[in-house]
Amino acid sequence: MQYFYFISGLMEETHSPVKEEEETDSLKRKDKNCFTCTQCGKSLLYKKSLRHHMMIHTGEKPCTCSQCGTSFRHPSSLINHMLIHTGEKTHKCDQCGKTFLRASELKSHLHNHTKEKPYPCTVCGKSFKDQARLNRHQKIHTGVREYMCFKCEKTFYRVEHLKVHERIHTAEKPYICSMCSKGFSQLEQMKMHERIHTGEKPYKCSHCNKRFSNSRNLKTHERTHTGEKPYKCSHCDKRFSYPVILKKHERIHTREKP
Repeated sequence: MQYFYFISGLMEETHSPVKEEEETDSLKRKDKNCFTCTQCGKSLLYKKSLRHHMMIHTGEKPCTCSQCGTSFRHPSSLINHMLIHTGEKTHKCDQCGKTFLRASELKSHLHNHTKEKPYPCTVCGKSFKDQARLNRHQKIHTGVREYMCFKCEKTFYRVEHLKVHERIHTAEKPYICSMCSKGFSQLEQMKMHERIHTGEKPYKCSHCNKRFSNSRNLKTHERTHTGEKPYKCSHCDKRFSYPVILKKHERIHTREKP
């Protein structure tokens, strides 16, 4: 397929030598062992890695999908993206039969069956299913927001959040429902929508076995069993299980009419 030839050519270009006079001020050594980005201060071991990192700041996305036109910074990201179009889900869970596009997705999914969270945060003690989730969480403590939108300069902890945000500016909806052709800006939004057509309810309550089409509705339902009340009134200390009940209560204080 054509895009693989494009990727190969791109990788050769990426690995080709660059003359000294072509170097920019953004490529500077902090010490003998690393290169430091002058935009955000991040240090990397190799000049090639720094050039790839600089694409975050410049907005450069040289790898373009031949199917939908979505662009990516790295060839590996494009290859992963192409799985959306091919629909090949070759990685199957032997516990429930659910299939996944990527081995990493299956590995993460398997923790849902074991409830195992072997990666604890050393700062707050919260545990996670995998190293990637732990790494993303730890940015909350460090305050590092290395991904910036070049349209409005809003910054994000995760590149996935930046990509989703950028679709606000582009109005891009790359995920199309196979049942009704409705477009969505996020893959998860499309998956949730498709359950309207299929009737699938993959989220089961551990207390009463009632099933739900999305995790948000499951969490809301489980509060009927646990008695959890996470929504606190800003005017008094009263707490509520649901935001709609909190909003109704707060009208007592504000005298606002519904």
